[in-house]
Amino acid sequence: MEFIAMFLIVIVSFVHGVRTTDLPTPVDGLSWTFYKESCPNLESIVKSTIEPVLEQDITQAPGLLRLLFHDCFVQGCDASIMLNGTSSEPSEQEAIPNLTLRAQAFEIINEIKEAVEDKCSGVVSCADILALATSYAVFVSGGPEFLVPLGRRDSLSFANQTVTVNSLPSSTSNVTVLMTLFAEKGFDNFTDLVALSGGHTFGVGHCASFVGRLYPTQDPALNSRFAEELYLTCSTVATINTTDLDIRTPNLFDNMHYVDLQNGEGLFTSDQDLYKDTRTRHIVNNFAQNQSSFFHYFALSMLKMVQLDVLTGSQGEIRRNCAVRNTDTSIVDIPVRSYSNLIA
Repeated sequence: MEFIAMFLIVIVSFVHGVRTTDLPTPVDGLSWTFYKESCPNLESIVKSTIEPVLEQDITQAPGLLRLLFHDCFVQGCDASIMLNGTSSEPSEQEAIPNLTLRAQAFEIINEIKEAVEDKCSGVVSCADILALATSYAVFVSGGPEFLVPLGRRDSLSFANQTVTVNSLPSSTSNVTVLMTLFAEKGFDNFTDLVALSGGHTFGVGHCASFVGRLYPTQDPALNSRFAEELYLTCSTVATINTTDLDIRTPNLFDNMHYVDLQNGEGLFTSDQDLYKDTRTRHIVNNFAQNQSSFFHYFALSMLKMVQLDVLTGSQGEIRRNCAVRNTDTSIVDIPVRSYSNLIA
Protein backbone atom coordinates (compact mmCIF):
# COMPACT_ATOMS: atom_id res chain seq x y z
CA MET A 1 0.00 0.00 0.00
CA GLU A 2 3.05 2.28 -0.24
CA PHE A 3 1.80 3.77 -3.51
CA ILE A 4 -1.59 4.82 -2.13
CA ALA A 5 0.06 6.09 1.05
CA MET A 6 2.20 8.45 -1.02
CA PHE A 7 -0.93 9.61 -2.83
CA LEU A 8 -2.56 10.48 0.50
CA ILE A 9 0.45 12.41 1.72
CA VAL A 10 0.68 14.48 -1.44
CA ILE A 11 -3.03 15.27 -1.60
CA VAL A 12 -2.74 17.14 1.70
CA SER A 13 -0.32 19.61 0.17
CA PHE A 14 -2.81 20.40 -2.54
CA VAL A 15 -5.86 20.92 -0.35
CA HIS A 16 -4.40 23.63 1.85
CA GLY A 17 -3.89 21.66 5.04
CA VAL A 18 -6.95 19.39 4.85
CA ARG A 19 -6.18 16.10 6.61
CA THR A 20 -6.33 12.87 4.62
CA THR A 21 -9.31 11.84 6.70
CA ASP A 22 -11.10 14.94 5.36
CA LEU A 23 -10.75 14.07 1.68
CA PRO A 24 -13.85 15.05 -0.28
CA THR A 25 -16.57 12.40 -0.45
CA PRO A 26 -16.43 10.71 -3.87
CA VAL A 27 -19.53 10.36 -6.01
CA ASP A 28 -21.84 7.48 -5.11
CA GLY A 29 -20.23 4.14 -5.82
CA LEU A 30 -16.62 5.28 -5.73
CA SER A 31 -14.31 5.00 -2.75
CA TRP A 32 -10.79 5.98 -1.70
CA THR A 33 -10.19 2.37 -0.61
CA PHE A 34 -12.36 0.44 -3.06
CA TYR A 35 -9.88 -2.41 -3.70
CA LYS A 36 -8.50 -2.63 -0.17
CA GLU A 37 -9.75 -6.21 0.21
CA SER A 38 -10.29 -7.42 -3.37
CA CYS A 39 -7.01 -6.22 -4.91
CA PRO A 40 -4.83 -4.68 -2.19
CA ASN A 41 -1.70 -4.43 -4.35
CA LEU A 42 -3.39 -2.73 -7.30
CA GLU A 43 -1.42 0.50 -7.13
CA SER A 44 1.86 -1.38 -6.89
CA ILE A 45 0.95 -3.48 -9.94
CA VAL A 46 0.09 -0.39 -11.95
CA LYS A 47 3.28 1.38 -10.89
CA SER A 48 5.61 -1.57 -11.57
CA THR A 49 4.10 -2.11 -15.02
CA ILE A 50 4.12 1.46 -16.23
CA GLU A 51 7.36 2.62 -14.60
CA PRO A 52 9.78 0.98 -17.08
CA VAL A 53 7.70 2.27 -19.99
CA LEU A 54 7.97 5.85 -18.78
CA GLU A 55 11.65 5.45 -17.93
CA GLN A 56 12.28 4.47 -21.53
CA ASP A 57 9.94 7.05 -23.09
CA ILE A 58 8.46 9.81 -20.95
CA THR A 59 6.52 11.12 -23.96
CA GLN A 60 4.01 8.33 -23.33
CA ALA A 61 2.75 10.27 -20.29
CA PRO A 62 0.90 12.99 -22.24
CA GLY A 63 -0.54 10.27 -24.45
CA LEU A 64 -2.12 8.67 -21.40
CA LEU A 65 -3.46 11.97 -20.08
CA ARG A 66 -5.09 12.74 -23.42
CA LEU A 67 -6.57 9.24 -23.58
CA LEU A 68 -8.15 9.70 -20.15
CA PHE A 69 -9.49 13.13 -21.07
CA HIS A 70 -11.03 11.84 -24.30
CA ASP A 71 -12.60 8.95 -22.41
CA CYS A 72 -14.11 10.99 -19.58
CA PHE A 73 -15.52 13.77 -21.75
CA VAL A 74 -17.43 11.29 -23.92
CA GLN A 75 -20.21 9.56 -21.89
CA GLY A 76 -18.08 9.57 -18.74
CA CYS A 77 -15.00 7.77 -17.39
CA ASP A 78 -16.05 4.30 -18.48
CA ALA A 79 -13.23 3.12 -20.79
CA SER A 80 -15.58 3.35 -23.77
CA ILE A 81 -12.64 4.82 -25.71
CA MET A 82 -10.88 1.46 -25.34
CA LEU A 83 -13.60 -0.53 -27.13
CA ASN A 84 -12.97 -1.71 -30.66
CA GLY A 85 -15.60 -1.07 -33.29
CA THR A 86 -16.53 -2.81 -36.51
CA SER A 87 -16.84 -1.74 -40.12
CA SER A 88 -20.57 -1.27 -39.62
CA GLU A 89 -20.31 0.26 -36.15
CA PRO A 90 -17.19 2.45 -35.85
CA SER A 91 -15.98 3.05 -32.31
CA GLU A 92 -15.02 6.29 -30.58
CA GLN A 93 -11.47 5.64 -31.77
CA GLU A 94 -12.56 6.28 -35.35
CA ALA A 95 -13.95 9.76 -34.60
CA ILE A 96 -11.77 12.49 -36.12
CA PRO A 97 -10.60 14.03 -32.79
CA ASN A 98 -9.44 10.59 -31.64
CA LEU A 99 -7.43 9.62 -34.71
CA THR A 100 -4.39 11.34 -33.22
CA LEU A 101 -4.55 9.51 -29.90
CA ARG A 102 -1.34 7.58 -29.39
CA ALA A 103 -1.64 3.89 -30.16
CA GLN A 104 0.87 3.04 -27.46
CA ALA A 105 -1.33 4.68 -24.81
CA PHE A 106 -3.95 2.02 -25.53
CA GLU A 107 -1.30 -0.68 -25.48
CA ILE A 108 0.04 0.49 -22.10
CA ILE A 109 -3.42 0.24 -20.54
CA ASN A 110 -3.90 -3.22 -22.04
CA GLU A 111 -0.51 -4.31 -20.67
CA ILE A 112 -1.42 -3.08 -17.20
CA LYS A 113 -4.79 -4.80 -17.45
CA GLU A 114 -3.09 -8.12 -18.20
CA ALA A 115 -0.82 -7.70 -15.18
CA VAL A 116 -3.76 -6.83 -12.93
CA GLU A 117 -5.83 -9.75 -14.23
CA ASP A 118 -2.96 -12.08 -13.39
CA LYS A 119 -3.26 -11.10 -9.71
CA CYS A 120 -6.89 -9.98 -9.36
CA SER A 121 -8.92 -11.63 -12.10
CA GLY A 122 -12.25 -10.04 -12.94
CA VAL A 123 -11.99 -7.42 -10.21
CA VAL A 124 -10.51 -4.16 -11.54
CA SER A 125 -12.08 -2.20 -14.39
CA CYS A 126 -10.22 -0.80 -17.38
CA ALA A 127 -11.67 2.58 -16.44
CA ASP A 128 -9.99 2.49 -13.04
CA ILE A 129 -6.71 1.31 -14.55
CA LEU A 130 -6.73 4.21 -17.01
CA ALA A 131 -7.33 6.72 -14.21
CA LEU A 132 -4.61 5.26 -11.96
CA ALA A 133 -2.04 4.93 -14.73
CA THR A 134 -2.58 8.51 -15.86
CA SER A 135 -2.26 9.95 -12.36
CA TYR A 136 1.06 8.19 -11.91
CA ALA A 137 2.30 9.23 -15.38
CA VAL A 138 1.60 12.90 -14.60
CA PHE A 139 3.53 12.61 -11.34
CA VAL A 140 6.55 10.92 -12.95
CA SER A 141 6.60 13.73 -15.53
CA GLY A 142 7.04 16.31 -12.79
CA GLY A 143 3.42 17.12 -12.04
CA PRO A 144 1.25 16.76 -8.93
CA GLU A 145 0.43 13.29 -7.67
CA PHE A 146 -3.26 13.08 -6.91
CA LEU A 147 -5.42 10.36 -5.44
CA VAL A 148 -8.29 9.11 -7.59
CA PRO A 149 -11.31 7.43 -6.03
CA LEU A 150 -11.92 3.97 -7.47
CA GLY A 151 -14.84 1.69 -8.22
CA ARG A 152 -15.64 2.58 -11.82
CA ARG A 153 -17.08 -0.06 -14.08
CA ASP A 154 -16.61 -0.44 -17.82
CA SER A 155 -19.27 0.52 -20.32
CA LEU A 156 -21.14 -1.97 -22.45
CA SER A 157 -21.21 0.41 -25.41
CA PHE A 158 -19.39 3.31 -26.97
CA ALA A 159 -20.66 6.66 -28.23
CA ASN A 160 -21.41 7.18 -31.90
CA GLN A 161 -19.28 9.48 -34.04
CA THR A 162 -21.53 12.53 -33.69
CA VAL A 163 -21.72 12.32 -29.90
CA THR A 164 -17.97 11.77 -29.67
CA VAL A 165 -17.11 14.81 -31.79
CA ASN A 166 -19.63 17.05 -30.05
CA SER A 167 -18.41 16.02 -26.60
CA LEU A 168 -14.76 16.93 -27.08
CA PRO A 169 -13.36 20.48 -26.97
CA SER A 170 -12.03 21.74 -30.29
CA SER A 171 -8.57 23.26 -30.65
CA THR A 172 -10.18 26.10 -32.62
CA SER A 173 -12.74 27.08 -29.95
CA ASN A 174 -12.71 30.30 -27.95
CA VAL A 175 -13.32 30.62 -24.21
CA THR A 176 -17.08 31.12 -24.57
CA VAL A 177 -17.52 27.93 -26.59
CA LEU A 178 -15.19 25.98 -24.32
CA MET A 179 -16.92 27.14 -21.15
CA THR A 180 -20.30 26.12 -22.55
CA LEU A 181 -19.01 22.60 -23.15
CA PHE A 182 -17.26 22.42 -19.79
CA ALA A 183 -20.39 23.64 -17.98
CA GLU A 184 -22.34 20.79 -19.59
CA LYS A 185 -19.84 18.41 -17.96
CA GLY A 186 -20.31 19.99 -14.53
CA PHE A 187 -17.31 22.33 -14.52
CA ASP A 188 -18.91 25.53 -13.29
CA ASN A 189 -15.96 27.93 -13.17
CA PHE A 190 -13.21 29.28 -15.41
CA THR A 191 -10.48 27.95 -13.12
CA ASP A 192 -11.28 24.35 -14.06
CA LEU A 193 -11.06 25.26 -17.75
CA VAL A 194 -7.71 26.99 -17.42
CA ALA A 195 -6.29 24.35 -15.07
CA LEU A 196 -7.19 21.42 -17.31
CA SER A 197 -5.72 23.23 -20.32
CA GLY A 198 -2.45 22.82 -18.43
CA GLY A 199 -2.42 19.27 -19.72
CA HIS A 200 -0.95 20.88 -22.83
CA THR A 201 2.25 21.60 -20.92
CA PHE A 202 3.68 18.45 -22.48
CA GLY A 203 3.02 16.36 -25.56
CA VAL A 204 2.67 17.33 -29.20
CA GLY A 205 0.13 18.99 -31.45
CA HIS A 206 -0.66 18.01 -35.03
CA CYS A 207 -0.59 20.53 -37.87
CA ALA A 208 -4.26 19.93 -38.62
CA SER A 209 -5.13 21.23 -35.14
CA PHE A 210 -3.57 24.66 -35.60
CA VAL A 211 -2.91 25.16 -39.32
CA GLY A 212 -5.90 27.50 -39.48
CA ARG A 213 -3.82 29.98 -37.48
CA LEU A 214 -1.27 30.06 -40.33
CA TYR A 215 -3.32 29.82 -43.52
CA PRO A 216 -4.70 31.66 -45.40
CA THR A 217 -3.58 34.47 -43.09
CA GLN A 218 -1.57 34.43 -39.88
CA ASP A 219 -3.40 34.77 -36.57
CA PRO A 220 -2.28 38.17 -35.16
CA ALA A 221 -2.20 36.62 -31.67
CA LEU A 222 0.76 34.45 -32.72
CA ASN A 223 4.23 35.55 -31.66
CA SER A 224 5.98 36.32 -34.96
CA ARG A 225 9.09 34.22 -34.26
CA PHE A 226 6.95 31.36 -33.03
CA ALA A 227 4.88 31.62 -36.21
CA GLU A 228 8.02 31.36 -38.34
CA GLU A 229 8.87 28.07 -36.65
CA LEU A 230 5.34 26.77 -37.19
CA TYR A 231 5.52 27.59 -40.92
CA LEU A 232 8.64 25.42 -41.10
CA THR A 233 6.80 22.58 -39.36
CA CYS A 234 3.59 22.95 -41.38
CA SER A 235 4.73 24.26 -44.74
CA THR A 236 1.30 23.80 -46.35
CA VAL A 237 -2.26 23.54 -45.17
CA ALA A 238 -2.11 19.79 -45.85
CA THR A 239 1.19 19.04 -44.10
CA ILE A 240 1.14 16.03 -41.78
CA ASN A 241 3.54 16.77 -38.95
CA THR A 242 3.73 17.52 -35.23
CA THR A 243 5.38 20.05 -32.95
CA ASP A 244 5.76 20.41 -29.19
CA LEU A 245 2.83 21.92 -27.34
CA ASP A 246 5.19 23.66 -24.92
CA ILE A 247 8.31 25.08 -26.55
CA ARG A 248 10.09 25.64 -23.22
CA THR A 249 9.94 22.29 -21.40
CA PRO A 250 8.16 19.94 -23.83
CA ASN A 251 8.53 16.73 -21.81
CA LEU A 252 8.05 18.16 -18.33
CA PHE A 253 4.74 18.67 -16.55
CA ASP A 254 5.12 22.20 -15.18
CA ASN A 255 3.56 25.65 -15.52
CA MET A 256 5.47 26.75 -18.63
CA HIS A 257 2.36 26.29 -20.76
CA TYR A 258 1.00 29.47 -19.20
CA VAL A 259 4.25 31.36 -19.82
CA ASP A 260 3.87 30.31 -23.46
CA LEU A 261 0.41 31.87 -23.52
CA GLN A 262 1.71 35.13 -22.02
CA ASN A 263 4.19 35.31 -24.90
CA GLY A 264 1.79 34.49 -27.73
CA GLU A 265 3.25 31.02 -28.05
CA GLY A 266 0.18 28.91 -27.36
CA LEU A 267 -0.19 26.38 -30.15
CA PHE A 268 -3.97 26.10 -30.25
CA THR A 269 -6.55 28.85 -30.51
CA SER A 270 -8.34 27.21 -27.58
CA ASP A 271 -5.25 27.74 -25.41
CA GLN A 272 -4.16 31.18 -26.58
CA ASP A 273 -7.66 32.55 -26.14
CA LEU A 274 -7.36 31.84 -22.40
CA TYR A 275 -4.87 34.70 -22.26
CA LYS A 276 -6.71 36.88 -24.75
CA ASP A 277 -10.03 36.66 -22.87
CA THR A 278 -10.18 39.00 -19.84
CA ARG A 279 -12.29 36.46 -17.94
CA THR A 280 -9.43 33.96 -17.83
CA ARG A 281 -6.26 36.02 -18.29
CA HIS A 282 -5.77 36.58 -14.56
CA ILE A 283 -5.90 32.81 -13.98
CA VAL A 284 -3.28 32.26 -16.69
CA ASN A 285 -1.08 34.91 -15.09
CA ASN A 286 -1.47 33.33 -11.67
CA PHE A 287 -0.52 29.87 -12.92
CA ALA A 288 2.42 31.29 -14.91
CA GLN A 289 3.78 32.93 -11.76
CA ASN A 290 2.89 30.23 -9.25
CA GLN A 291 3.41 26.59 -10.20
CA SER A 292 2.13 25.40 -6.81
CA SER A 293 -1.16 27.15 -7.46
CA PHE A 294 -1.43 25.50 -10.87
CA PHE A 295 -0.66 22.08 -9.42
CA HIS A 296 -3.24 22.58 -6.69
CA TYR A 297 -6.05 23.50 -9.06
CA PHE A 298 -5.03 20.95 -11.68
CA ALA A 299 -5.28 18.20 -9.05
CA LEU A 300 -8.71 19.42 -7.93
CA SER A 301 -9.99 19.74 -11.51
CA MET A 302 -8.70 16.27 -12.35
CA LEU A 303 -10.49 14.93 -9.29
CA LYS A 304 -13.71 16.33 -10.74
CA MET A 305 -12.98 15.00 -14.21
CA VAL A 306 -12.24 11.41 -13.21
CA GLN A 307 -15.66 11.21 -11.55
CA LEU A 308 -17.68 12.33 -14.57
CA ASP A 309 -20.73 10.13 -15.25
CA VAL A 310 -19.08 7.00 -13.86
CA LEU A 311 -20.72 3.58 -13.91
CA THR A 312 -20.73 1.89 -10.50
CA GLY A 313 -22.34 -0.97 -8.59
CA SER A 314 -24.13 -3.31 -10.99
CA GLN A 315 -23.88 -0.94 -13.95
CA GLY A 316 -21.70 -1.92 -16.88
CA GLU A 317 -19.16 -4.69 -16.34
CA ILE A 318 -15.55 -5.47 -15.47
CA ARG A 319 -14.07 -6.24 -18.87
CA ARG A 320 -11.63 -9.09 -19.12
CA ASN A 321 -10.16 -7.50 -22.25
CA CYS A 322 -10.32 -3.72 -22.44
CA ALA A 323 -10.92 -3.75 -26.19
CA VAL A 324 -14.09 -5.87 -26.19
CA ARG A 325 -17.21 -6.43 -24.13
CA ASN A 326 -17.36 -9.65 -22.14
CA THR A 327 -20.48 -10.64 -24.08
CA ASP A 328 -18.50 -10.62 -27.33
CA THR A 329 -17.49 -14.21 -26.73
CA SER A 330 -16.45 -14.77 -30.32
CA ILE A 331 -13.60 -12.28 -30.06
CA VAL A 332 -12.87 -11.90 -26.35
CA ASP A 333 -9.90 -14.29 -26.43
CA ILE A 334 -8.15 -12.84 -29.47
CA PRO A 335 -5.28 -10.37 -29.04
CA VAL A 336 -6.14 -6.69 -28.87
CA ARG A 337 -5.84 -5.13 -32.29
CA SER A 338 -2.79 -3.03 -33.14
CA TYR A 339 -4.65 0.30 -33.24
CA SER A 340 -3.11 0.78 -36.68
CA ASN A 341 -5.51 3.64 -37.42
CA LEU A 342 -3.99 5.67 -34.58
CA ILE A 343 -0.74 7.53 -34.14
CA ALA A 344 2.20 5.47 -32.88
